Amino acid sequence: MSFLYFAYGSNMLTKRIHINNPTAVQRYIGKLKDYRLDFNMFAKRWHGAAATIVPQQGSEVWGVVWEINMSNLPDLDNQEGVSSNVYCPKIVKIDTTGGKSLECRVYQQCQLPDKYVEPSLLPPNRQPSLIYLNTMIKGAKEFNIPNDYIKFLETFLHNGYNGEVEVVGIR
Repeated sequence: MSFLYFAYGSNMLTKRIHINNPTAVQRYIGKLKDYRLDFNMFAKRWHGAAATIVPQQGSEVWGVVWEINMSNLPDLDNQEGVSSNVYCPKIVKIDTTGGKSLECRVYQQCQLPDKYVEPSLLPPNRQPSLIYLNTMIKGAKEFNIPNDYIKFLETFLHNGYNGEVEVVGIR
């Protein structure tokens, strides 16, 4: 038994997702319509804010669809802080570049930002670390997510932190 998981943050990168989810196999790239990417809650392990998705008509979030064995579901939930109400799991429809529409598990921060802020104007408490943002960008490039979306990721203001993180194997 397996499930489909839509990763839009650091888990887009193969090296990152395999740390806690060794059964993950990349199946598709795709987009989540009518949501925007944002950063809100500080993640100690990354030394900056972590990504989330926020409903917004007309926006889209690109990412990677992984097929993961059900045996790794508790590991993924633990990584996303589900029991601590950091992220809440949801089922969403992802449109793949090949024209398929898939039901996928995704994680959304349980506490969403109060208001929209331009990516280049994020306040310090909502800025990702440079290493987190670069992990996302590496994952997007690894799977050839459209260049326009990668350029969009590069517009997010970050806090400059590029040191050690509490994620084994990321540097």
